[in-house]
Amino acid sequence: MDTGGNSLPSAAPDGVKRKVCYFYDPEVGNYYYGQGHPMKPHRIRMTHALLAHYGLLQHMQVLKPFPARDRDLCRFHADDYVSFLRSITPETQQDQLRQLKRFNVGEDCPVFDGLYSFCQTYAGGSVGGAVKLNHNLCDIAVNWAGGLHHAKKCEASGFCYVNDIVLAILELLKVHERVLYVDIDIHHGDGVEEAFYTTDRVMTVSFHKFGDYFPGTGDIRDIGFSKGKYYSLNVPLDDGIDDESYHFLFKPLIGKVMEVFKPGAVVLQCGADSLSGDRLGCFNLSIKGHAECVKYMRSFNVPLLLLGGGGYTIRNVARCWCYETGVALGIEVDDKMPQHEYYEYFGPDYTLHVAPSNMENKNSFQLLEEIRSKLLDNLSKLQHAPSVQFQERPPDTELLEAEEDQDDADERWDPDSDMDVDDERKPLPSRVKREIVEAEPKQLEGQKGSSEYARGFDTAIDEDASGKALDAGPMQIDEPGVRVEQENVNKHSDQLYSK
Repeated sequence: MDTGGNSLPSAAPDGVKRKVCYFYDPEVGNYYYGQGHPMKPHRIRMTHALLAHYGLLQHMQVLKPFPARDRDLCRFHADDYVSFLRSITPETQQDQLRQLKRFNVGEDCPVFDGLYSFCQTYAGGSVGGAVKLNHNLCDIAVNWAGGLHHAKKCEASGFCYVNDIVLAILELLKVHERVLYVDIDIHHGDGVEEAFYTTDRVMTVSFHKFGDYFPGTGDIRDIGFSKGKYYSLNVPLDDGIDDESYHFLFKPLIGKVMEVFKPGAVVLQCGADSLSGDRLGCFNLSIKGHAECVKYMRSFNVPLLLLGGGGYTIRNVARCWCYETGVALGIEVDDKMPQHEYYEYFGPDYTLHVAPSNMENKNSFQLLEEIRSKLLDNLSKLQHAPSVQFQERPPDTELLEAEEDQDDADERWDPDSDMDVDDERKPLPSRVKREIVEAEPKQLEGQKGSSEYARGFDTAIDEDASGKALDAGPMQIDEPGVRVEQENVNKHSDQLYSK
């Protein structure tokens, strides 16, 4: 394996090589939300298989994330919520009905075997990516298991339990004065926006379906509050938006944001439910159109964290994130798909790209022009690049990951880290239900899921986890409720599920 992780020269005009770190836990695909639930972690394993058979892994540093600890999660989330996630199991949930209701766990966000280990794993990849970027050990970090943007400080929401994005941004803020968050999931990035709604150190930009659609937030008039005024940018879109219309907004808006905000790092949430043909989505983007956002963000040559998110037609999710990994590396991958263990999912064409549909684009040119003009006007009111008062920097988080093929656990740790290693923390077996792969429409019969059994990890409970480390400069995370959010939003757009 090429542990240096250097990519080939980019096909983009900048032509600069990128060093890419890719986080993947082989057990993540075994976690199972339950029969009929649209969120399927198996899509992460399908993505990884494509990356392996396209030969992309050899161009990246492949890392297994170390599970996020209680105290890591409590940098954003409430202690009692994290404690609840750690203790709840399918067997005990009937005894905790009040807690389930309080923390919004049950329907969209079910209790399943290994739930807490799943949260630790996907959050560990995103925080680990941020740490790698902070140490200048890569130019782009990738965690397709992350991007769960709806989770709140004290509750689960929209299939998301822990907000790995907020945790990763907090980590980036230890080194960078300003961090930009861009969200191209079809759903509004409400959890991330809410967390940073009153600060000028994080700018959030969300492109999403708006109007009678989960989560119901993300109006163009929601612009931030107090010091954060004009640092939240919401781009409300209607059904059927295509590549051309999307980039009529994306490129000028993001170009202006980069010019005036001058972020030290960028987090791009690449939710694939904005693709044409998504089970829960209603946009009409091609994979190349979606990936053009990655290519454009890459062109600024600013440290970049790429995360996953939504995406419910899982064969297209795997296609998309495989192609976008190639974009990050500057490698154009073949449309003809190589034979691999999930090849049957991609019939009858067995190609990487799929044509968008002929659905109506309800986003008129006049509407797009109005949105673009309004948001560019908002950006013109921004002070250029706010500075941060000098202060003592919070301690670095240790480099919590292992080389994928590294068996020596001691070598997971950064020898230069200023944090102590918890020697008592050892992987413990946990019961994780193996994914039952459900056939999707248009898939061939006889599809086979991987038969590996997930081991999962538990970490020792930190006695001092009650002390929040919200120490990213003068910015504070306010309690949810800075803004009045719409309640009783219809969460059942796919019969049973919200998203």
